[in-house]
Amino acid sequence: MAGRNVAYEEKLSAIEALRKAGATAETEAALRKALGDRNNYIVAKAAGVACALGMSGLVPEMLTAYDRFFSNAVKTDPQCWAKNALSKAMAELGHTEAATYLHGLAHVQLEPVWEGRADSAATLRAQCAIALVECRDIGDVDLLQHLADALVDEEKLVRAEAARAIGLLNRREGAVVLRLYAHRGDKEPEVIGACFSAMLSINLAGNVAFVAGLLERPGDEAAEAALALGLTHDARAFEILKARLGREAMPRRRGSLITAISLTRLPEALEMLVGLVEAGTGDAGAAREALSALRLPEKLQRRVDAAGR
Repeated sequence: MAGRNVAYEEKLSAIEALRKAGATAETEAALRKALGDRNNYIVAKAAGVACALGMSGLVPEMLTAYDRFFSNAVKTDPQCWAKNALSKAMAELGHTEAATYLHGLAHVQLEPVWEGRADSAATLRAQCAIALVECRDIGDVDLLQHLADALVDEEKLVRAEAARAIGLLNRREGAVVLRLYAHRGDKEPEVIGACFSAMLSINLAGNVAFVAGLLERPGDEAAEAALALGLTHDARAFEILKARLGREAMPRRRGSLITAISLTRLPEALEMLVGLVEAGTGDAGAAREALSALRLPEKLQRRVDAAGR
């Protein structure tokens, strides 16, 4: 056992050393051999190095390894280490065959845990949802159907990335799917937030009023709606957030609105927040914190600094 552990560590070290060696013929040959290894972590390491070196010539070997680790997956690729690394590497190296990522998007891998079994393939499905957007051998409507199915995945990461993928697809039909899902709701705020952001990225004018209406709701959904509006960097969104702030009494919700206003990065929004800091009212702390995450123009930064003295 000790001998095998030493050999394993030596393999890992040798693969990592290839990163510094650069994209030579010798490096390619060594990585090709490593991609054929039975150990899933060795293969994952090799895929990561090949990706970092931009070695797209190894994509065929990656595809072979990827397909291999779907067979008896719990035993051959626990925690989906190989499939995760391979799907990520292939996407970044420009592999755009939809079948590759549809296979990953459909994969569920239940592995033993203390209280039963847990799915270890959420990251794989999430990565494949995003990778599919770049594939041109699948029609947009067919792709949207797959992504709509992923929107009701058991894992929140997959649902959130499916929403983001629909936004990247940039079809108005996608905004309709997301709007329907937003009406349905999700127990995880970040998933709904991803839906809001994707809707607004596809069709800002057609969805800004819908998202703005959710600012009135209680709980985290309103905060996610505010953040999505802020991330549009749009003047209309800023005016909506500003007006809502004028009506909001709860400090926590006011803080969320102030953060969202800062995210617009619009000059008028920054001027407003600097004014709150200078006024020293109850919003001054939230405004200062929101501004601290930004790189302000020197003139505005001097005013913020002066207000703290």
